[in-house]
Amino acid sequence: MSIQHHPTDDTLLRFAAGALNAGLTLVTEAHLHVCAQCRARLGEFEATGGALLDEQPPAALAPTAFADVLARLDGPAVAVRPPVPPANSDMPAVLAGCEIGRWWWLGRGIRYSQVRLPWAPEANVMLLRVAANRAVFPHTHAAHELTQILRGGYSDCTGTYGPGDMADADDTLLHQPWADAEGCLCLAALEGPMRLDGWLGRWQRRLGLY
Repeated sequence: MSIQHHPTDDTLLRFAAGALNAGLTLVTEAHLHVCAQCRARLGEFEATGGALLDEQPPAALAPTAFADVLARLDGPAVAVRPPVPPANSDMPAVLAGCEIGRWWWLGRGIRYSQVRLPWAPEANVMLLRVAANRAVFPHTHAAHELTQILRGGYSDCTGTYGPGDMADADDTLLHQPWADAEGCLCLAALEGPMRLDGWLGRWQRRLGLY
């Protein structure tokens, strides 16, 4: 696997700091699982962060800290991710414990499946399958979007993507990914809705979808 596209340093820094939302974290983990280069880069950021923490003076705990911990232990159980990987070999191990929904028609040769994270049900994560030589609608993004290529590949105005590559996009990018001759299977997480371009975008706005 030859990986050419990676998350930005800003994304890896936010991941190291625990500042990414659950959906973006999941997709970043999928990339880190297959990319030694990004694992090494993340290690550098974590080491730097650890050194900075070591230089900080100790902070006093709040008087209620111990009682707060005990209260949380007595509270309702929080859903956690089980360690068992999904049985489908097409799917990355980070989807263990996720609920993969039915496949819905989105356009000719385009299907998507919503992925629910039981530990973060508000996360906007999906699997997208595009048939060979088909393109998705031109679109931009409400905010941050991460897309990890699982199988096949696509091309757009930013380059050509294959298995293991990650597209790290924001609201400044307007693009139309076009699947290659094998088709494409991707795992994506979005902050906010996808914003369609052209007449579809006008229809989307008229319906109040963004």
